[in-house]
Amino acid sequence: MRPPQRARQGAAPPAGRPGAAEGAGRAYSARVAGDSQGALVLLRLSGEVSTKARGTRRQFAARLLHNIRDALACEGLAGEALRRHDRLFVRVRDAGAAPAAAAALAHVFGLQSVSPAWRGPAASLAEVVEQGARHFAGRVAGRRFAVRARRVGGRAGRGRGHFRGREVEIALGERLRPGAARVDLGDPEVTCGVELYEGSAYFFCDSLPGPGGLPLGSGGRAAALVSGGFDSPVAAWQLARRGIELEYIFCNLGGFGHRLGALRVVHALARAWNYGARPVLHAIDFGEVSRELQAKTEPRYWQVILKRQMLRAAEAVATETGARAIATGEALGQVSSQTLANLQTIGAACELPILRPLVGANKDEIIALANRIGTGPLSAVVDEYCALVPRRPTTAARRAIIEDQEAELDPALLARAVAARERLDLRSVDPEETGLPEIETCAVPPGAVVLDLRSRPEFERWHYPGALQLDFARALDAHSAFATGRSYLLYCEFGLKSAHLAERMQQRGLHALHFRGGARALRLYAEAESAKR
Repeated sequence: MRPPQRARQGAAPPAGRPGAAEGAGRAYSARVAGDSQGALVLLRLSGEVSTKARGTRRQFAARLLHNIRDALACEGLAGEALRRHDRLFVRVRDAGAAPAAAAALAHVFGLQSVSPAWRGPAASLAEVVEQGARHFAGRVAGRRFAVRARRVGGRAGRGRGHFRGREVEIALGERLRPGAARVDLGDPEVTCGVELYEGSAYFFCDSLPGPGGLPLGSGGRAAALVSGGFDSPVAAWQLARRGIELEYIFCNLGGFGHRLGALRVVHALARAWNYGARPVLHAIDFGEVSRELQAKTEPRYWQVILKRQMLRAAEAVATETGARAIATGEALGQVSSQTLANLQTIGAACELPILRPLVGANKDEIIALANRIGTGPLSAVVDEYCALVPRRPTTAARRAIIEDQEAELDPALLARAVAARERLDLRSVDPEETGLPEIETCAVPPGAVVLDLRSRPEFERWHYPGALQLDFARALDAHSAFATGRSYLLYCEFGLKSAHLAERMQQRGLHALHFRGGARALRLYAEAESAKR
């Protein structure tokens, strides 16, 4: 049950109920104490939430509580989330689960930081110092430490007593100093935190930074185009941090291998950062769309037309799901299709606004953030797949020319692809059990023709003994002429392109496998086999 609302500051208590607000505060503090059962996690709102107008702050807090409860449920943690004005608490029934709860809650948008905490009364300075000494003495033994204390919650935060946070820092520091190495305010090994709020003291040592931003779901819904590379998952995360709930859309150009790689990335993103939502990945088979594009349009315009087709697909999904914008991972000037002129032409393909959170970001910044949010290692092995890479792509496509090129395309083909899309619930799906055909191997079959699909310079730096070099683009065109009755083993940089080609070859009746993990994994395998001889 939600705790009663406090009377407005400076307002008289309701008639017939003198001191109702003060009594409600004391009753609330007793409920969240966790002294006799469980443990507390102290949650601090991001500055953007706490500074909103009262009505907006109330709506955001309600959404935040929903997301916090969902985070606990998703991680299988028994506990309850409680709100008291501008403070949030989580009481975890199993005290040993408090660190796990804090780690999950540190991924909830709208929270600035989280701390597993102990609560005690704060009627006097001596009482706070005594409890602090009991909690912190073992932590600071033989180590450099600092005490950081403050009052929070405005007038209500003053509680009983009139001592200040600075007084707690001095008195508790003096009490702890004999057993510690020394006080170090600049670079302490242990920071002893104390927050004084509504007659209680909250003690904590560890604070995990949260993502800040706004509660997920408070800002509406958008459709995010994702590829599995570094950029698009980071762009989606940036929008989720602004409170936007996302529908994820993946236009598959590389068969089951590409689908699996992208699914791993988006699943990791949604699993760790989408508490409070039920995210779905819409996987659209773009194979026929891309083949028609290659057959009917000029190569120099392929990239621009492909991006326009993807935006149209995303807009169709957005219309069905109630999304009000489309998000992409484009960064200005990063590739030929992302020049200012091309972005203008690409964006004209749809009516919904296009959100590009990374438009001014450098690649190293994007990769650093991808590693921070947990998608970086997965994206590194997916690579950015695209079979439509002309030698001289346009950097300034004119809209009229592109529309003339697109007049040759059948719009019904794209509509059918969107209608036949696969919908994957990212909460329940297991990426490793989604029907990948038998195209992978971790060993080189005896007598197999080994094809290296990397560039010639990479091939010359290292290749599997006896391998033949064939550029991926040429292999896509030539594989239909490969001899039957032979076994083929394919490998590339990361295993994505080789998986796609192996799948295509199997569809034509050829016996083809790709080496899982790409060239690096194959090299380790070759070295291990050589050592056995």
